[in-house]
Amino acid sequence: MNLPKVIAELVKSQNEFDSAAYADCFAENAQVFDEGKTHNGKAEIEQWIDKSNKDNRATMEPVDYDEKEDILSAKIAGSFPGSPLILKFHFKIADGKIQNLKVTG
Repeated sequence: MNLPKVIAELVKSQNEFDSAAYADCFAENAQVFDEGKTHNGKAEIEQWIDKSNKDNRATMEPVDYDEKEDILSAKIAGSFPGSPLILKFHFKIADGKIQNLKVTG
């Protein structure tokens, strides 16, 4: 599967539980929508993923990527109810950084 560089970096940083590297995949004013909450800006995104990493220890395994829509389907496994799950990651990317990410089931 051929992923854009920034998405490949996001997956790698998630699987290494590296919250700072994960946040570095995002633009300064990026937004993430996950589990009914919106996280605004790189600093808040890093706090959110750091807490998630500590609570869930979730890893990502890409299973499909829709290049036209910038949607990654990935198997997410960790210490949370219902693990593993297939989730969809809807990206908006500009200038090599993620501007917007929406996670859906």
